Amino acid sequence: MGKRYFCDYCDRSFQDNLHNRKKHLNGVQHLRAKRVWYDLFRDAAAILQEEQTKKPCRKFLQTGQCDFGSNCRFSHMTEQDLEKLSAQVQGEKRLKELRQEGADIPPGTIEDWLEKRAQRLSAAQSNSALPEKPVPFQYPPGWPPVQELPPSLQAPPPGGWPVPPTLQWG
Repeated sequence: MGKRYFCDYCDRSFQDNLHNRKKHLNGVQHLRAKRVWYDLFRDAAAILQEEQTKKPCRKFLQTGQCDFGSNCRFSHMTEQDLEKLSAQVQGEKRLKELRQEGADIPPGTIEDWLEKRAQRLSAAQSNSALPEKPVPFQYPPGWPPVQELPPSLQAPPPGGWPVPPTLQWG
């Protein structure tokens, strides 16, 4: 069958030779899939800048769907999405400025820590109200599967194998 080439961006494989690989790597489908993959790792500032320059997609605003999806040249973000994104960018800028000044910043904020603490305490209180016994591990029914082994691999019966009378000492 020969070597096959698997493209991680497109999630498909094809026979690997110079012509096929070149055709695939220059194809529109591959280039779009590659762009979508790298867009997943862009920072919020770049996304905000790009989205602010685009006009809103009428089809997406009316129906909530667009036939072009991520390839649409119009923006699929609402005003609320843009506001959240700009707040995230401002927060990242402030954090970066504080780090450049040399401030010791623990990960997260005090509000995050208090919220996690409250969740832990409420979970602990709800668990203490209903004491649970640990359930001992049990194999599921029919486990391990029973297999008939050839006689050469079977374990000897309790008391050992019977000895034929011709091999007995005496």
